Amino acid sequence: MQVGLNLPVMVPGLDRARILEWSRRIDRGPFSSLAAGERITFPNPEILVTLSAAAAVTERVKIALTVMVLPLHATALVAKQIATLDVVSGGRVVLGVGAGARREDYAAAEAEYEIAKLARLEEQVGLLRRMWAGESLVPGAGRPVEPFPVQPGGPPILAGSLSEKSIRRAARWADGLAGFSFGPSLAEIGAAFDHARKAWRELGRPAPRLVTSFWYALGPDARAQLDAYLRRYLNFMGERVAENLLPLVTTTSAHTLRDTLRALRDLGTDEVILVPTTREPEEVDRVAEIVAGL
Repeated sequence: MQVGLNLPVMVPGLDRARILEWSRRIDRGPFSSLAAGERITFPNPEILVTLSAAAAVTERVKIALTVMVLPLHATALVAKQIATLDVVSGGRVVLGVGAGARREDYAAAEAEYEIAKLARLEEQVGLLRRMWAGESLVPGAGRPVEPFPVQPGGPPILAGSLSEKSIRRAARWADGLAGFSFGPSLAEIGAAFDHARKAWRELGRPAPRLVTSFWYALGPDARAQLDAYLRRYLNFMGERVAENLLPLVTTTSAHTLRDTLRALRDLGTDEVILVPTTREPEEVDRVAEIVAGL
């Protein structure tokens, strides 16, 4: 099982120095991927700009979007941006995509929330792959959308799907899952993986890549750090809902993190991407020691 690490993009105050230092330390460590997720109405840096900076100062780790809310964006522009990031990174991009559930982000992006988002997502993925294959899909254009990705046919595309219904649908177009679990819940993750294996098998497709993520905190103030992070991140759900969710997130020690990673390995997880709740670069070294000892 591989272990990747998110940049702390959802922690306010992530400046140039920290973005670059986190990126370099992740690339030097025992990590498989450097990842970031997307929000609009939140104090996080924009996902593609941030990952481009990370790609420029790293050489080894995959550059993973976990996840990009694809229906927020014009498809041709995403095709060009992701292909450019693949060029900048030397072919290291992994594209996780999802439909998103935050009305305010759709409103900020001037995108329609009340659409059949899963159908739109599937349509966009098909268009991305056709554009990356060199098809000219823009009427009247003299050339296709370029540049083309370094990876033939484009980067792997993973589905940020959580429910059985959305996982079964994703089996038609995704190369695997880019999941997330609050707890994390081993039962929840195991069920999602089982649904995916079955759905991909029924369609006669190669076995899906199974990736999951979860929040964690380390150190003497881990619980307080994690709770502050979650209250800020989950405020779009309302204060009461956020407070009720706090006890579900339980990874607040090196011992718990190590045990959880070993349990996920036993579930057949291909990759875990850890989501930190502090912006301090020393966190990379603390997690690296745990990962190296698995």
